[in-house]
Amino acid sequence: MEHDVVLIPGDGIGPEVTRAVQMVIQAAGCRINWRLAQAGVAGLERFSTPLPDATVEAIQATGVALKGPATTPVGTGFRSVNVGLRLALNLYANVRPVRNMPGIKSPWTDVDLVVMRENTEDLYIGLERRVSPDHCEATKVITRGASERIVRRAFEYARNHGYSLVTAGHKANILKLSDGLFLEAAREVAREFPEIGFEDMIIDNLCMQLVRNPGRFGVIVLPNLYGDIVSDLCAGLVGGLGVVPGANIGDRAAVFEAVHGSAPDIAGQGKANPTALLLSAVMMLEFLGEKEAAARITQAVESVLGEGKILTGDLGGTATTEEITQAYISALATV
Repeated sequence: MEHDVVLIPGDGIGPEVTRAVQMVIQAAGCRINWRLAQAGVAGLERFSTPLPDATVEAIQATGVALKGPATTPVGTGFRSVNVGLRLALNLYANVRPVRNMPGIKSPWTDVDLVVMRENTEDLYIGLERRVSPDHCEATKVITRGASERIVRRAFEYARNHGYSLVTAGHKANILKLSDGLFLEAAREVAREFPEIGFEDMIIDNLCMQLVRNPGRFGVIVLPNLYGDIVSDLCAGLVGGLGVVPGANIGDRAAVFEAVHGSAPDIAGQGKANPTALLLSAVMMLEFLGEKEAAARITQAVESVLGEGKILTGDLGGTATTEEITQAYISALATV
């Protein structure tokens, strides 16, 4: 079967890693009709906006996209393209599986968890205003509907993927109304899934428990800002952002992307690691029903990383983007 997929190369190392992923997917025998679209700096330069309407419309038409990292200016410039896409397409669930990979050094050997982050509200969406030159305010929005929706998605994911525990992170001891509403909604939804364990944990304690004993967790569901922070913390438990995939999923569309940045300091030098985006593409193939190809690519990645001979600089090696890509393609022939 051939699939129509929007491809957003992104900025910095984005075009390099997306090209590498395309090569591996083709080698796995998947027939993808890539529909090129732009976002980020590339979109700004060509269409005078970092998120062109044509890009959103293309994803609405196909229902699925693979996205390279896009630059987000710090403290100035345009709004995050990631936030814009999530709101425009109502991609309310950010899904980040985190597990140990063979050959990747980590303090832990038993990490296998998923961070399920609400994507459409909370402080992270950037509802800010400057009251005066010396006074700024940001609005935190939590609604029952969005909270119930993301928690239900977390429990469904746990049930479908064999996890026995869902943990809801919050700060309801201080933010009694907003985080209190999230916690209340989580507890109500948990009653719908009596076969799956449920606990809630104050966010600071959750972070401490994650670095002390990450193996105890299954699916962690969080409001937007906490989820952004905790997902990167969890990536650090298994070797960093270079080996962790991500997806933004709604009811009508899904965008799969690596969780790392655009790394403009190494763009064009052949040093970029395509593994995180490749693992995100594995999630995309599973979403498209290409489960056999997804499993083969996963096995190829684990084989190459486990052997430890061909690794990019961020993983402790000296391999180029081309070399690790070719290693993955070669490994596909043996799985």
